[in-house]
Amino acid sequence: MRPTFPGLHPLNVQKYGNTPTSWDFGADVGVVLLLPKGKKDAIDKSPWAATVKRTLARYPENENPVFLSSSEAGRVAAVFVPENIQPFKALTLARKAIGPLIAERFVEINVISLFEDAGAGDMMAEAILAAAYADLFQLPRVSGKPTEPKKLDSITFFGPFENADFGYVSATAEGNNLARWLTHLPGNYLTPGIYRSFAESLAEEEGWQATFFDRDKLEELGAGAFLSVVEASPVRDAGILRLQYRPAGAKGQPLALVGKGICFDTGGSNLKVGGGMLGMHGDMQGSAVALGALLAITRLSFDQPVDCWLALAENHIGSRAVKCNDVITALDGTTIELINTDAEGRMVLSDTLALVSREKPRVIIDYATLTGAVVAALGQRMAGAITNRRDWIEPIIQAGERCGERVWPFPYEEDYDEDLESKVADTLQCRTSGAGDHIYAARLLGKFVDKDIGWIHVDMASSGTHTGGLAHIPTDLQGFGVRFGVEWLRKVANE
Repeated sequence: MRPTFPGLHPLNVQKYGNTPTSWDFGADVGVVLLLPKGKKDAIDKSPWAATVKRTLARYPENENPVFLSSSEAGRVAAVFVPENIQPFKALTLARKAIGPLIAERFVEINVISLFEDAGAGDMMAEAILAAAYADLFQLPRVSGKPTEPKKLDSITFFGPFENADFGYVSATAEGNNLARWLTHLPGNYLTPGIYRSFAESLAEEEGWQATFFDRDKLEELGAGAFLSVVEASPVRDAGILRLQYRPAGAKGQPLALVGKGICFDTGGSNLKVGGGMLGMHGDMQGSAVALGALLAITRLSFDQPVDCWLALAENHIGSRAVKCNDVITALDGTTIELINTDAEGRMVLSDTLALVSREKPRVIIDYATLTGAVVAALGQRMAGAITNRRDWIEPIIQAGERCGERVWPFPYEEDYDEDLESKVADTLQCRTSGAGDHIYAARLLGKFVDKDIGWIHVDMASSGTHTGGLAHIPTDLQGFGVRFGVEWLRKVANE
């Protein structure tokens, strides 16, 4: 059964340069009122000045947004916006403002800016639309009962929003929705075979070229690292899917997105115990984000060639499963001593990165829900990143801040390799114990990336879920990384 992605909730979005002449909107209209923080006189420009001031007097100064009732509208969210607001904070404020209005099932929402010029207002307009698309999107549910759709039909922006890029918002929102949707699907609804079929059908719709390296081809190539993970799989549907986006007139080497697509992870011979297997259908989130980023750049008519590589597999237990201390040979000839079969993500990615490197892309971004160590280091509010380019450390931080998906780099130093020395192979798969596994995982993966290729490894185990939502996303499941991928590819393309 092929799942059907619903795309974006249809919204009529309009912009007007001035505030409305009449503020009598009616009870079926919600309003978001954007006010410059610290400039109380801005409220005086509103016909609702007395109501707003009276309501604010009942709330502490740090309450933001503040919801109030008005005889001229169904519900008003007053949002106080700092002049130098950062994107993450703007997205967070937008979610808190728009979510309750959508929950009250308004058909129309008007966003009114009392800023004198663009800047923070533009950022808030983009954030509000992004939050609306995220809230309106309904994650898949297997049920005989139809889900009641949300009612919002239109958002109208009044004020100096001329520089707000709604095309970027809708493109990245659709990519993020795709990533969340795929990750939420149960494991029996998204096996490697079903995933491949869906992605190839999407490729046909979007004009991408698709090539699948099945198990027979991977055996021919000697991709022992990838194949070690799928030895016990009852169905031979695993493989590496390459999708190629080639806009008209594009020249030069492609940029590359790579994603870990473990559709279910039992842990293999190192079997997960207790509740450890719960949620492991989502271990393919890295591939979903890579695919979502490819969809977003396609919607943006990106002018550079891009490849997207999805490592699709399941990690099963069975009589053929590999075991600790087995030595396997990767695609490039590197021998790896297995230490923990539950560290399967770095195995499928090792051969995938080796295959990608043969194509000599200009840059590689790989996404993976890879290690618990990055969660221990960062919590669940941002992703970890490791790069083979020292001069990219600060640009990575800045790119994450610009797009509202925060990423924090970790070291990538050669002396860590001393702890991965094996007595029987070229390298250990991972350490037997100890801290810093996210760094050691990156040191292993980096062996399969050509040193001439700039590479960023995004360990998103710390950002894939966050209880209660994060930034503009209202659900626990985040789909984190689509915006960052678009931001970084744009940066590289402009260099």
